[in-house]
Amino acid sequence: MKHVVFAVVMTAALALSGCLVKKSTHQKALDHIAELEGRIAKLQEEEAARKKKLDELDAAINALRGDLDSTTKTKDEELTRVRGEKEATQAELDELRRQRDAQEKRLAAYRDLQSKFRALVDSGKLQIGFRNGQMVVKLPSSILFASGASELSSAGQTALGDVVKVLLEFKDRRFLIAGHTDNVPIKTRKFPNNWVLSTARAVSVLEFMLSQGMPPSSVAAAGYADQDPVAANDSEPNKELNRRIEIILVPNLSELPQLTVDAP
Repeated sequence: MKHVVFAVVMTAALALSGCLVKKSTHQKALDHIAELEGRIAKLQEEEAARKKKLDELDAAINALRGDLDSTTKTKDEELTRVRGEKEATQAELDELRRQRDAQEKRLAAYRDLQSKFRALVDSGKLQIGFRNGQMVVKLPSSILFASGASELSSAGQTALGDVVKVLLEFKDRRFLIAGHTDNVPIKTRKFPNNWVLSTARAVSVLEFMLSQGMPPSSVAAAGYADQDPVAANDSEPNKELNRRIEIILVPNLSELPQLTVDAP
């Protein structure tokens, strides 16, 4: 049941070049997997309950049909009511199955991505996870750029090249490259503010990904300045967390929840 947005958010807790991944990183991934498995189990329980109710309604319909010749108007109305209830229950069951399928697909995608990026995650060059309902690959700016610059460093190109090799395996996906800064203002001739810096960095990453064979139709870039922090900008370690590039897996339309529009 594909109610949950696949929205792969993949957040990734960073590490400075050469730093080890925090011990909590792996546990957070395990906790998220456990949470998704719990949701799937709950949906399966609800699905079984709906299936049992459908069986009971079918039995009621058959019982009413058995003495249809002797039914009164009241019996006919009862048959209509039961049929309507069955249709509603079937719709609920179909929706639960859709949600379950979406959860299972999301969990499989997360595990697949985590497996493919295992070496890079373990080296501290990136982190993957979910944020705001989307799967995200996160790279710290310190690995990709020099301070106040938007040109990729040689180390950044190496790390990003490894990322692109994995992303190219997801041929049916689209990616949004999002640039983020801390809240320390920048004001130079090239970068009059953090919006320009964050966008320029996102575009640099996009251009490098294109040079590595990423289809142009599969990528887009955006700058968020300091408006989407993952930590409070109250310490240097937290500011370092906020200075990042995120590569977001854009959900397919089939993975988005069904939207209903009220009639005017």
